[in-house]
Amino acid sequence: MNLNLSGKHALVCGSTQGIGRAAAMQLAELGASVTLLARDEKKLADTVKELPVKGGAQHDFVAADFTMPDAMKIKLEDKLWKSGPVNILINNTGGPPAGPIASATADQFLAAYNQHLICNHILVQAVIEGMKETGYGRIINIISTSVKQPLRGLGVSNTVRAAVANWAKTLSLELAPFGITVNNVLPGATRTQRLTSIIHNKSEKTNHTISAVTDDMLNEIPMGRFAEPEELANAIAFLASPAAAYITGINLPVDGGRTGSL
Repeated sequence: MNLNLSGKHALVCGSTQGIGRAAAMQLAELGASVTLLARDEKKLADTVKELPVKGGAQHDFVAADFTMPDAMKIKLEDKLWKSGPVNILINNTGGPPAGPIASATADQFLAAYNQHLICNHILVQAVIEGMKETGYGRIINIISTSVKQPLRGLGVSNTVRAAVANWAKTLSLELAPFGITVNNVLPGATRTQRLTSIIHNKSEKTNHTISAVTDDMLNEIPMGRFAEPEELANAIAFLASPAAAYITGINLPVDGGRTGSL
C-alpha cells in the first residue's frame, strides 16, 4: 500500500492541538512538508519544531484567525506564493459553542458559517490550481458525526456541519475529473479540549458530576472509550495518501461505532 507522501506539501488547519496537531504529525511522518495554520504564533512555532522531518521535507506555519476570513486569505496567499503549491488541504477548526438551536442568535449562525464554510471555501480556492498543476490533490474536511445524526445540544454546530458536508460533496463532483479527491472525516468523541469543554458544560447545565457525564457519553459508544487524536490522524493520513486515489465524496465516521446510521 502506497502511503508515501514524500514531495507533497500539506496545509493543516487548527494544527497546534487536538486532531489537527495529530494529523500534521502523521502527515510529516509519512514524508510531507507541512504548513501549519492556526491563530497562536507561539504555539505554531513550538509545534513546527516537533514535526518529524523526512528526507527533504520543510515545515512552516501561518498565523491567521478564522474569525477574520479576509485577513486570513491575504496571509495565506502570501505564504503560498513563497512556498509553492499545496497538494493536501486539511480543513479543521474548533466547533461553535454548544446550545439549543431555538435560542441561537443570527450572529451565532453567521459566525459559524464564516469560520467553517466560508474559510474552507477560501482555502480551497487558494490551493486548487496548484493541485491541478501538480496532478495531486487531497481535500479533507474534519467535520462531525452530526452530519449523519444530529447531536443534542449542538444546534448551531449541527446546522453548519451539514452545510460543510454538502459543500464538500458538491466540490467532490466538480474536482473528480482532475483526480482531486474531497472527503470528510467525522470524529466521534475524541480526547481533545473540545470534548473537555462539552463535558464541563453538560455537567454545569445538568448539575451532574463530571464523572457521571463522562460515563453517560461512554455508554453511548460501543467500543466503550473515547478516541485518541492519533486515531483520527490515521484516517486522515490514509485519505491523503496515494492509496486513497479512488475514494472521494464520502463521510467517514471515526467514532467507535456510536453513530446509529449507516
